[in-house]
Amino acid sequence: MSAAEPMETDGAAAEPGNKLDGRVAFVTGGTRGIGASICRSLASQGAELAAGFAGRQETAEAFAADFRSEFPAAQLSLHQGNVSVAEDCRRTVQEVIDQHGKLDILVNNAGITKDRTVLKMADEDWRHVIDVNLTGTFFMAQTALRHMVERGSGRIINVASIVGEIGNIGQANYAASKSGLFGLTKTLAREAAFHLARADKLTDDGLGITVNTVSPGAIATEMVGEIPEKVLADLKTRIPLGRLGQPDEVARVVHFLAADASAYITGQVWGINGGLDM
Repeated sequence: MSAAEPMETDGAAAEPGNKLDGRVAFVTGGTRGIGASICRSLASQGAELAAGFAGRQETAEAFAADFRSEFPAAQLSLHQGNVSVAEDCRRTVQEVIDQHGKLDILVNNAGITKDRTVLKMADEDWRHVIDVNLTGTFFMAQTALRHMVERGSGRIINVASIVGEIGNIGQANYAASKSGLFGLTKTLAREAAFHLARADKLTDDGLGITVNTVSPGAIATEMVGEIPEKVLADLKTRIPLGRLGQPDEVARVVHFLAADASAYITGQVWGINGGLDM
C-alpha cells in the first residue's frame, strides 16, 4: 500500500489498554509516518495488526522489527500492494482475512502528494493522486465492507486532511482527493447501516458498522520538515494552539473511533488541527 507521509517526531505513546482486544486491524500506508503511529496505537489497545505498504520493503521490514520489539505479544503481518489497483485491494484484504481469520477495523491511511499549481499540473499528477488517495480508499472500503456486513460488525476509518476542507496553493489534486473522502465517508456510513438493516443485523445492542474520517492539520512529519523555516513559523502563528500536531495525536483518535464503545458515532469528520479551521 502507498505510504502516508513519514513521521519526523513522535508525541507521547498511548497508554496501554484493552479497548481492542480480539480485534484485527488493517492499516494501509501502515509502515511509515502517521500510519505507523496508528498501528502502534491500535496495538497498545490489544489489536492484531496488518500493515500495508506499496514499496520500500526495507522500510517495512524495519518497521516490523521495531513494532515486534515494542509489542512482543502482538501479531503483525505485512501486505504489499498498490491501493489504486482494485485487484491489489481485494487481494490484500483477503490476505488479512486468511492470515488473521477476520477483519474488524480498516484504516485507509495511504496517501501521496504531487504538488503543482493548477496551471502547471500534468494530467498524470492529477490522476495519480486521485487514484491513490480517493479511488484507493473506495476499493479498500468496498472490499472490507462485504466482509463486515456478512459478520454484522466493523469499523472503517479514513484519513483525510485539513487541505480537503480549506484548500492549499499547489495542492488542487490532493485537496480534491481528501475532500472527496468526506462525501465517500458519509455515503459509506449510510450504506453500511442500510445493508445491516436489510440483513436484520442492525440491533439496539449491537456494535454495527461505523464509517468515520479523521482530518489532520499540520502534523510533525518529514514532509512538514521540508517546509522552509520561515513558512513553517508563519503556519504556526495561524494555528490557535501555536504548534504542530504529533502523529500519535491523530492515532489516538483513530483507536477511539475503532473501539466498541464508539458504536454510535458514524458518518463524521474529526478535525485534529489545533483549531486551524475554526
